[in-house]
Amino acid sequence: MTLFSRTEYMDRIQRTKAAMADRGIGLLVVCDPANMNYLTGYDGWSFYVPQAVLVIDDQEEPVWIGRNMDVNGAVHTAFIKKENMVGYPDDYVQSPVKHPMNFVADFIKQKEWDKKTIGVETDAYYYTARSDAELKKTLGKDTLADGNLLVNWVRIIKSDAEIALMSQAGKIAEKVMATALENLVPGKRECDAVAAVFQAQAAGTPEFGGDYPAIVPMMPTGEKTSAPHLTWTDDPYQAGQAVNLELAGCRHRYHCPIARTAFLGPNPPQKLSDLADITVEGLNLTLDTIKPGMTGEDVERVWRKHIAKKGFEKESRIGYSMGLNYPPDWGEHTASLRPGDKTILAPGMTFHMILGMWMDNFGFECSESFRVTKTGAKTFARFDRKLFVID
Repeated sequence: MTLFSRTEYMDRIQRTKAAMADRGIGLLVVCDPANMNYLTGYDGWSFYVPQAVLVIDDQEEPVWIGRNMDVNGAVHTAFIKKENMVGYPDDYVQSPVKHPMNFVADFIKQKEWDKKTIGVETDAYYYTARSDAELKKTLGKDTLADGNLLVNWVRIIKSDAEIALMSQAGKIAEKVMATALENLVPGKRECDAVAAVFQAQAAGTPEFGGDYPAIVPMMPTGEKTSAPHLTWTDDPYQAGQAVNLELAGCRHRYHCPIARTAFLGPNPPQKLSDLADITVEGLNLTLDTIKPGMTGEDVERVWRKHIAKKGFEKESRIGYSMGLNYPPDWGEHTASLRPGDKTILAPGMTFHMILGMWMDNFGFECSESFRVTKTGAKTFARFDRKLFVID
């Protein structure tokens, strides 16, 4: 039932082991659910309890360790052999006297892998301070090697099979954005419009269904469009309001984020229309400029020079590597499109370029998810880039 061939999974593991060797790591404890999925295929909503994938330099397959009740979930989704799926008893869960990382450490010691240099994902969302403390205590180690973002960087160039899933996510994203715009009706509650968006995300297209995105719909209205990362209320939409729409399509955990802005009424404020024109022009210009061999900062510089001519500046980055992920983020936490980022763009890399211009009391967003090709950039979704005026 795995999404990819064993050959592809083994290639991912070999590249991960090579990166481990570069850092002097003999055993990597992977707790980021996206990295666990990438290396084994495991896919379940079980990351609210500690779980791990162990990648060992001299073992062919990794070992998945999770809650006993989730072992069958690994059987249904992971490519590894059953003997490499290990469950821990339920009395480890949310206990004040024991912790799943005690079990993980005991397993490592039983296999005599504790003599290796052990690395951990120090900044992963689901590798907590207690996880770190309990793992060190049971292993009898004062320090562990830093394996943070090691697998994330291995993931940065997508295979053809991964690109195919992201292309399907792009088709879902088109439907999701169209659904959102159709539901921006004065008098309709924001929460009801968002419910329609959720339905569209899950239903996908007639050809393939959707998955839950790592981030919920962000659809702030009015003056709240001056801020990113706001969601929705149960207030009704009103004529004369702008609405920012930052949404995504998702297919088997692979994402295609997309952002647009709409105005409810026939006459958007001139300052909003002007900002929209400048932003869309800059997005088109920057996308058209992208080529393999450019760096993240090279891409951002094209945008920054464009808006500077118009009297604007944007302090935050304009994009980031993304693809396979779980809540709370679809970003990979590796390459960014911003000053100082020397990452060299290569075919197969995938980014979300989001040009959010958040002013004092209004804002405008327009974004595209794209992959770097041999000759340029190709977006995953096709949707008009403009300020949508809903009259």
